[in-house]
Amino acid sequence: MTLDRLRPYTAVLLRPFTELCLRAGITPNFFSAIAFLAAAAAGGAFYARYLALAILFVIVNAFSDALDGTLARAMKKESLRGDFLDHVLDRYADLFIIIGIFAGGAASWPIGVFALTGVLMASYIGTQAQAVGVGRYYGGILGRADRLVLIIIAGILDLLSLGRPFSLPYLGWLLLIFGLFGHWTAIQRFLHVWGRMG
Repeated sequence: MTLDRLRPYTAVLLRPFTELCLRAGITPNFFSAIAFLAAAAAGGAFYARYLALAILFVIVNAFSDALDGTLARAMKKESLRGDFLDHVLDRYADLFIIIGIFAGGAASWPIGVFALTGVLMASYIGTQAQAVGVGRYYGGILGRADRLVLIIIAGILDLLSLGRPFSLPYLGWLLLIFGLFGHWTAIQRFLHVWGRMG
């Protein structure tokens, strides 16, 4: 996970927004809900092939998702309930966006399902590590922040009509990458957790 290592810097960049939310009394759950709704809208826009709108909604999802955690830490409101809600909504967000991309024709259904299973298994193993007493583990090559940034980049490339390498749009190739790297990340996390359980 490349971008998650930048989380301390992200918190600094988000500080003006965090302080504004603190003064306005806005809670982290508000941004969790906004992120969820934006992901659902992005999935619908990808399906309808409104790429510019889909990219905008993915940006809103990414921003809101980053802000809810930063705000929770600033308010000292980190809780099991909030953490649980955030993870459930994030998984639904992944479903909405990825299904929207391949159901909208950017890739075949087998590629889409391959991407979906890779993303979900990587996320599942990361949280399941906590359930078996090892502690949550989000290591590996591809994390959620990375996926969102790559979706935005691939979407922009398709929006600019910069070609279809081997007859597949950039978003289609990206789903193939999500499948490969998602399952590879799941394997990395599994091996790490398995080793810690000895």
